Amino acid sequence: MLCAFFPQRLVRARQAHATSLVATRKSIHRQSGVGTTKLDTMHTENEPFQSKTHMRFLSFDSHGQPGVGWIKDAQATDFVDLSLLGLPLPTDLKALIASPGGIAAAHAAALQAPASATRELASVRLLPLIPHPGKIVCMGLNYADHAKEGGNARPDYPSFFLRGATSMVGHHSPIVRPTASTQLDYEAELALVIGQRARHLTAANALDCIAGYSCFNDASVRNYQRKSSQWTIGKNFDSTGPFGPWLVTPDELPPGAEGLRIQSRLNGKVMQDANTRDFLWNVVESLRIITECMTLEPGDVVITGTPAGVGYARTPPVWMAPGDVCDIEIEGIGTLSNPIVDEH
Repeated sequence: MLCAFFPQRLVRARQAHATSLVATRKSIHRQSGVGTTKLDTMHTENEPFQSKTHMRFLSFDSHGQPGVGWIKDAQATDFVDLSLLGLPLPTDLKALIASPGGIAAAHAAALQAPASATRELASVRLLPLIPHPGKIVCMGLNYADHAKEGGNARPDYPSFFLRGATSMVGHHSPIVRPTASTQLDYEAELALVIGQRARHLTAANALDCIAGYSCFNDASVRNYQRKSSQWTIGKNFDSTGPFGPWLVTPDELPPGAEGLRIQSRLNGKVMQDANTRDFLWNVVESLRIITECMTLEPGDVVITGTPAGVGYARTPPVWMAPGDVCDIEIEGIGTLSNPIVDEH
Protein backbone atom coordinates (compact mmCIF):
# COMPACT_ATOMS: atom_id res chain seq x y z
CA MET A 1 0.00 0.00 0.00
CA LEU A 2 1.28 3.46 -0.86
CA CYS A 3 1.91 5.83 2.01
CA ALA A 4 -0.02 9.09 2.35
CA PHE A 5 2.87 10.94 0.78
CA PHE A 6 1.61 10.08 -2.70
CA PRO A 7 -1.49 11.77 -4.14
CA GLN A 8 -4.30 9.71 -5.64
CA ARG A 9 -3.28 10.45 -9.25
CA LEU A 10 0.14 8.95 -8.53
CA VAL A 11 -1.50 5.90 -6.99
CA ARG A 12 -3.58 5.48 -10.16
CA ALA A 13 -0.46 5.82 -12.31
CA ARG A 14 1.31 3.13 -10.33
CA GLN A 15 -1.72 0.80 -10.50
CA ALA A 16 -1.97 1.28 -14.28
CA HIS A 17 1.72 0.54 -14.69
CA ALA A 18 1.44 -2.61 -12.55
CA THR A 19 -1.54 -3.86 -14.58
CA SER A 20 0.32 -3.20 -17.84
CA LEU A 21 3.45 -4.97 -16.61
CA VAL A 22 1.49 -8.07 -15.53
CA ALA A 23 -0.25 -8.20 -18.91
CA THR A 24 3.07 -7.88 -20.72
CA ARG A 25 4.60 -10.68 -18.69
CA LYS A 26 1.62 -12.97 -19.34
CA SER A 27 1.92 -12.24 -23.06
CA ILE A 28 5.62 -13.10 -23.04
CA HIS A 29 4.89 -16.37 -21.26
CA ARG A 30 2.21 -17.29 -23.83
CA GLN A 31 4.46 -16.49 -26.76
CA SER A 32 7.41 -18.42 -25.36
CA GLY A 33 5.46 -21.33 -23.93
CA VAL A 34 7.19 -20.88 -20.61
CA GLY A 35 5.04 -21.65 -17.58
CA THR A 36 7.32 -20.25 -14.87
CA THR A 37 6.47 -17.03 -13.04
CA LYS A 38 10.08 -15.81 -13.25
CA LEU A 39 11.00 -13.54 -16.13
CA ASP A 40 14.14 -11.84 -17.40
CA THR A 41 16.37 -14.39 -15.66
CA MET A 42 17.37 -16.87 -18.34
CA HIS A 43 20.65 -16.43 -20.17
CA THR A 44 23.46 -18.75 -21.07
CA GLU A 45 27.15 -18.34 -20.42
CA ASN A 46 27.65 -17.20 -24.02
CA GLU A 47 24.47 -15.17 -24.34
CA PRO A 48 24.40 -11.74 -22.63
CA PHE A 49 21.44 -11.14 -20.35
CA GLN A 50 18.72 -9.14 -22.07
CA SER A 51 16.39 -7.01 -19.96
CA LYS A 52 12.77 -6.51 -21.02
CA THR A 53 11.91 -3.69 -18.62
CA HIS A 54 13.59 -0.38 -17.91
CA MET A 55 13.51 1.11 -14.43
CA ARG A 56 16.66 3.16 -13.89
CA PHE A 57 17.20 6.11 -11.59
CA LEU A 58 20.09 8.52 -11.06
CA SER A 59 21.10 11.30 -8.68
CA PHE A 60 22.26 14.62 -10.12
CA ASP A 61 23.15 18.19 -9.26
CA SER A 62 22.17 21.20 -11.35
CA HIS A 63 23.57 24.55 -10.23
CA GLY A 64 23.75 23.38 -6.63
CA GLN A 65 20.27 21.87 -6.64
CA PRO A 66 20.17 18.07 -6.16
CA GLY A 67 17.59 15.97 -7.94
CA VAL A 68 16.51 12.50 -9.01
CA GLY A 69 16.15 11.42 -12.61
CA TRP A 70 14.65 8.48 -14.49
CA ILE A 71 16.57 7.24 -17.53
CA LYS A 72 15.34 4.81 -20.15
CA ASP A 73 18.50 2.79 -20.71
CA ALA A 74 22.30 2.91 -20.85
CA GLN A 75 22.27 4.42 -24.34
CA ALA A 76 20.03 7.38 -23.51
CA THR A 77 21.47 10.90 -23.67
CA ASP A 78 18.61 12.54 -21.79
CA PHE A 79 16.55 11.74 -18.71
CA VAL A 80 13.32 12.69 -16.97
CA ASP A 81 13.79 15.14 -14.10
CA LEU A 82 11.24 13.93 -11.54
CA SER A 83 10.95 17.42 -10.07
CA LEU A 84 9.49 18.64 -13.39
CA LEU A 85 6.56 16.21 -13.35
CA GLY A 86 4.44 18.41 -11.12
CA LEU A 87 4.15 15.69 -8.47
CA PRO A 88 5.36 15.71 -4.86
CA LEU A 89 8.16 13.22 -5.41
CA PRO A 90 11.33 13.31 -3.28
CA THR A 91 14.36 15.05 -4.75
CA ASP A 92 16.63 12.54 -3.05
CA LEU A 93 16.95 8.94 -4.28
CA LYS A 94 17.39 7.58 -0.77
CA ALA A 95 14.08 9.20 0.26
CA LEU A 96 12.37 7.91 -2.89
CA ILE A 97 13.54 4.37 -2.13
CA ALA A 98 12.39 4.67 1.48
CA SER A 99 8.89 5.80 0.45
CA PRO A 100 6.64 2.74 0.08
CA GLY A 101 5.80 2.35 -3.59
CA GLY A 102 7.96 5.35 -4.47
CA ILE A 103 10.15 3.74 -7.14
CA ALA A 104 7.21 2.14 -8.97
CA ALA A 105 5.15 5.33 -8.79
CA ALA A 106 8.03 7.46 -10.10
CA HIS A 107 8.61 4.99 -12.93
CA ALA A 108 4.93 5.04 -13.93
CA ALA A 109 4.90 8.85 -13.92
CA ALA A 110 8.16 9.08 -15.91
CA LEU A 111 6.75 6.85 -18.64
CA GLN A 112 4.12 9.54 -19.27
CA ALA A 113 6.47 12.50 -18.87
CA PRO A 114 6.08 15.42 -21.28
CA ALA A 115 9.04 16.63 -23.28
CA SER A 116 9.30 19.62 -20.96
CA ALA A 117 10.35 17.28 -18.10
CA THR A 118 13.39 15.91 -19.92
CA ARG A 119 16.96 17.17 -19.59
CA GLU A 120 20.23 16.38 -21.32
CA LEU A 121 22.61 14.24 -19.27
CA ALA A 122 25.45 16.52 -20.34
CA SER A 123 23.72 19.50 -18.72
CA VAL A 124 24.00 18.18 -15.15
CA ARG A 125 26.60 16.69 -12.83
CA LEU A 126 25.89 13.14 -11.77
CA LEU A 127 26.26 12.55 -8.04
CA PRO A 128 27.18 9.35 -6.26
CA LEU A 129 24.08 7.23 -6.69
CA ILE A 130 23.17 7.51 -3.00
CA PRO A 131 24.97 10.71 -1.94
CA HIS A 132 24.41 10.27 1.80
CA PRO A 133 23.84 6.60 2.65
CA GLY A 134 23.39 5.56 6.25
CA LYS A 135 26.24 3.10 5.80
CA ILE A 136 28.37 1.61 3.05
CA VAL A 137 29.29 -1.97 3.93
CA CYS A 138 32.17 -3.26 1.79
CA MET A 139 33.27 -6.85 1.36
CA GLY A 140 36.85 -7.98 0.71
CA LEU A 141 38.25 -11.18 -0.76
CA ASN A 142 34.93 -12.29 -2.23
CA TYR A 143 36.56 -13.82 -5.34
CA ALA A 144 38.95 -16.74 -4.85
CA ASP A 145 41.27 -15.56 -7.64
CA HIS A 146 41.64 -12.11 -6.05
CA ALA A 147 42.43 -13.63 -2.66
CA LYS A 148 45.07 -15.81 -4.31
CA GLU A 149 46.75 -12.97 -6.23
CA GLY A 150 47.14 -11.08 -2.96
CA GLY A 151 48.81 -14.02 -1.26
CA ASN A 152 45.75 -14.86 0.83
CA ALA A 153 44.27 -18.29 1.39
CA ARG A 154 40.68 -18.87 0.38
CA PRO A 155 38.85 -17.28 3.32
CA ASP A 156 36.32 -19.04 5.52
CA TYR A 157 34.52 -15.77 6.19
CA PRO A 158 34.42 -12.53 4.18
CA SER A 159 36.39 -9.46 5.20
CA PHE A 160 34.32 -6.36 5.94
CA PHE A 161 35.08 -2.65 6.17
CA LEU A 162 33.05 0.55 5.93
CA ARG A 163 33.30 3.52 3.59
CA GLY A 164 32.22 7.07 4.34
CA ALA A 165 30.15 9.33 2.12
CA THR A 166 33.02 11.81 1.56
CA SER A 167 35.03 9.07 -0.14
CA MET A 168 32.53 8.83 -3.01
CA VAL A 169 32.18 10.58 -6.37
CA GLY A 170 29.70 10.28 -9.20
CA HIS A 171 29.95 9.13 -12.80
CA HIS A 172 32.42 11.28 -14.81
CA SER A 173 33.67 13.12 -11.70
CA PRO A 174 37.41 12.77 -11.08
CA ILE A 175 39.01 10.24 -8.79
CA VAL A 176 41.49 12.28 -6.74
CA ARG A 177 44.96 10.85 -6.22
CA PRO A 178 45.98 12.13 -2.77
CA THR A 179 49.17 14.02 -2.07
CA ALA A 180 50.04 11.33 0.49
CA SER A 181 50.56 8.50 -2.01
CA THR A 182 50.90 7.45 -5.63
CA GLN A 183 49.67 3.90 -4.98
CA LEU A 184 46.12 4.46 -6.20
CA ASP A 185 44.54 1.20 -7.36
CA TYR A 186 41.24 0.31 -9.10
CA GLU A 187 38.67 -2.31 -8.07
CA ALA A 188 35.58 -3.19 -10.12
CA GLU A 189 32.67 -4.09 -7.87
CA LEU A 190 28.94 -4.75 -7.96
CA ALA A 191 26.99 -2.47 -5.61
CA LEU A 192 23.55 -3.16 -4.24
CA VAL A 193 21.23 -0.63 -2.63
CA ILE A 194 18.91 -1.64 0.19
CA GLY A 195 15.22 -0.87 -0.28
CA GLN A 196 13.71 -1.87 3.04
CA ARG A 197 14.72 -2.39 6.65
CA ALA A 198 16.17 -5.86 7.11
CA ARG A 199 17.63 -7.99 9.89
CA HIS A 200 18.26 -11.73 10.14
CA LEU A 201 17.60 -12.34 6.46
CA THR A 202 17.33 -15.88 5.11
CA ALA A 203 17.97 -17.47 1.75
CA ALA A 204 14.24 -17.29 1.11
CA ASN A 205 13.78 -13.55 1.67
CA ALA A 206 17.21 -11.90 1.25
CA LEU A 207 16.57 -10.59 -2.26
CA ASP A 208 13.32 -8.92 -1.19
CA CYS A 209 15.23 -6.12 0.55
CA ILE A 210 17.13 -4.94 -2.55
CA ALA A 211 16.04 -1.73 -4.31
CA GLY A 212 18.55 -2.14 -7.11
CA TYR A 213 22.11 -2.56 -8.33
CA SER A 214 24.88 -0.33 -9.64
CA CYS A 215 28.62 -0.14 -10.31
CA PHE A 216 31.31 0.82 -7.82
CA ASN A 217 35.04 1.44 -8.14
CA ASP A 218 36.53 0.69 -4.73
CA ALA A 219 39.68 2.66 -5.56
CA SER A 220 42.25 2.03 -2.84
CA VAL A 221 45.41 3.73 -1.61
CA ARG A 222 47.37 0.54 -1.12
CA ASN A 223 50.23 1.59 1.13
CA TYR A 224 47.75 3.18 3.54
CA GLN A 225 45.48 0.15 3.33
CA ARG A 226 48.43 -1.93 4.59
CA LYS A 227 49.52 0.35 7.41
CA SER A 228 47.39 -1.80 9.72
CA SER A 229 45.35 -4.99 9.66
CA GLN A 230 42.23 -2.82 9.26
CA TRP A 231 41.74 -1.63 5.67
CA THR A 232 39.50 1.34 6.38
CA ILE A 233 42.05 4.16 6.14
CA GLY A 234 43.23 3.13 2.67
CA LYS A 235 39.65 2.87 1.45
CA ASN A 236 38.41 6.27 2.62
CA PHE A 237 40.56 8.97 1.05
CA ASP A 238 38.30 11.74 -0.21
CA SER A 239 36.88 11.33 -3.73
CA THR A 240 38.26 7.85 -4.39
CA GLY A 241 35.04 5.80 -4.60
CA PRO A 242 33.06 6.26 -7.83
CA PHE A 243 29.47 5.06 -7.49
CA GLY A 244 26.94 4.93 -10.34
CA PRO A 245 26.01 5.79 -12.98
CA TRP A 246 22.44 4.77 -12.07
CA LEU A 247 20.28 2.38 -10.09
CA VAL A 248 19.03 -0.62 -12.04
CA THR A 249 16.02 -2.26 -10.40
CA PRO A 250 16.13 -6.02 -9.69
CA ASP A 251 13.50 -6.87 -12.32
CA GLU A 252 16.02 -5.87 -15.01
CA LEU A 253 18.58 -8.47 -13.91
CA PRO A 254 18.82 -12.15 -13.01
CA PRO A 255 18.00 -12.90 -9.36
CA GLY A 256 20.85 -11.71 -7.14
CA ALA A 257 22.57 -10.19 -10.21
CA GLU A 258 24.09 -13.62 -10.78
CA GLY A 259 25.99 -14.46 -13.96
CA LEU A 260 26.87 -10.90 -14.99
CA ARG A 261 30.20 -10.07 -16.61
CA ILE A 262 32.20 -7.45 -14.73
CA GLN A 263 35.23 -5.54 -16.06
CA SER A 264 37.60 -2.75 -15.20
CA ARG A 265 39.46 -0.93 -17.96
CA LEU A 266 42.29 1.54 -17.55
CA ASN A 267 42.70 3.83 -20.55
CA GLY A 268 40.74 1.28 -22.58
CA LYS A 269 42.86 -1.71 -21.58
CA VAL A 270 40.99 -4.53 -19.83
CA MET A 271 42.49 -5.04 -16.36
CA GLN A 272 39.84 -7.19 -14.68
CA ASP A 273 37.40 -9.49 -16.45
CA ALA A 274 35.22 -11.81 -14.37
CA ASN A 275 31.65 -12.84 -13.64
CA THR A 276 29.45 -12.42 -10.60
CA ARG A 277 28.82 -16.17 -10.61
CA ASP A 278 32.39 -16.43 -9.27
CA PHE A 279 31.52 -14.83 -5.91
CA LEU A 280 32.62 -16.88 -2.90
CA TRP A 281 29.55 -15.46 -1.14
CA ASN A 282 26.79 -14.53 -3.53
CA VAL A 283 24.36 -11.67 -2.92
CA VAL A 284 21.94 -13.82 -0.92
CA GLU A 285 24.62 -15.27 1.32
CA SER A 286 26.31 -11.89 1.76
CA LEU A 287 23.08 -10.30 2.95
CA ARG A 288 22.41 -13.20 5.29
CA ILE A 289 25.86 -12.83 6.87
CA ILE A 290 25.68 -9.03 7.18
CA THR A 291 22.23 -9.04 8.76
CA GLU A 292 23.33 -11.54 11.38
CA CYS A 293 25.19 -8.53 12.76
CA MET A 294 23.42 -5.35 11.77
CA THR A 295 20.17 -3.88 10.55
CA LEU A 296 20.22 -2.71 6.96
CA GLU A 297 18.03 0.30 6.18
CA PRO A 298 16.71 1.90 2.98
CA GLY A 299 19.51 3.63 1.12
CA ASP A 300 22.28 1.58 2.73
CA VAL A 301 24.82 0.26 0.25
CA VAL A 302 26.64 -3.08 0.08
CA ILE A 303 29.77 -3.38 -2.06
CA THR A 304 30.45 -7.00 -2.96
CA GLY A 305 34.20 -7.33 -3.58
CA THR A 306 36.52 -7.31 -6.58
CA PRO A 307 37.98 -10.03 -8.83
CA ALA A 308 41.61 -10.66 -9.80
CA GLY A 309 43.58 -8.24 -11.95
CA VAL A 310 44.11 -5.34 -9.57
CA GLY A 311 47.12 -3.10 -10.07
CA TYR A 312 49.15 -3.95 -6.97
CA ALA A 313 49.31 -7.65 -7.91
CA ARG A 314 50.90 -6.95 -11.30
CA THR A 315 54.62 -6.95 -12.14
CA PRO A 316 55.44 -4.14 -12.13
CA PRO A 317 52.49 -2.74 -10.18
CA VAL A 318 50.05 -0.57 -12.12
CA TRP A 319 48.77 2.56 -10.37
CA MET A 320 46.19 5.02 -11.62
CA ALA A 321 47.74 8.40 -12.40
CA PRO A 322 46.56 11.87 -13.47
CA GLY A 323 45.35 11.81 -17.07
CA ASP A 324 44.15 8.20 -16.84
CA VAL A 325 40.52 7.18 -17.24
CA CYS A 326 39.13 4.17 -15.38
CA ASP A 327 35.94 2.42 -16.51
CA ILE A 328 33.94 -0.13 -14.55
CA GLU A 329 31.39 -2.02 -16.63
CA ILE A 330 28.85 -4.57 -15.44
CA GLU A 331 26.64 -6.44 -17.88
CA GLY A 332 23.05 -5.29 -17.77
CA ILE A 333 23.87 -2.25 -15.62
CA GLY A 334 26.19 0.06 -17.55
CA THR A 335 29.59 1.72 -17.42
CA LEU A 336 30.96 3.92 -14.64
CA SER A 337 33.73 6.15 -16.01
CA ASN A 338 36.07 8.50 -14.15
CA PRO A 339 39.23 10.46 -14.96
CA ILE A 340 42.11 10.62 -12.49
CA VAL A 341 43.46 13.94 -11.18
CA ASP A 342 45.93 14.99 -8.51
CA GLU A 343 44.79 16.50 -5.24
CA HIS A 344 45.21 20.27 -5.12
